[in-house]
Amino acid sequence: MTRRTKTLIAAILIIFLWLPAYAVFIAGLQWRVLPGASWMVSLLFYALAGTLWIVPIGLALPWMYRDSSKK
Repeated sequence: MTRRTKTLIAAILIIFLWLPAYAVFIAGLQWRVLPGASWMVSLLFYALAGTLWIVPIGLALPWMYRDSSKK
């Protein structure tokens, strides 16, 4: 599989599946876990959630750029 194909697959999966699912999950989690929290707790929650979305993308990057000609 070429690098372009891997990048296309990863981009489609990330943009159309991972990010919307993660956003809905975090919004639902916030409404269940922090319904009456102060603005500072909400800010901390969203700062952490806004940082954690990148972890699976960071794991996909080595796969996308791995040379497929290795044997």
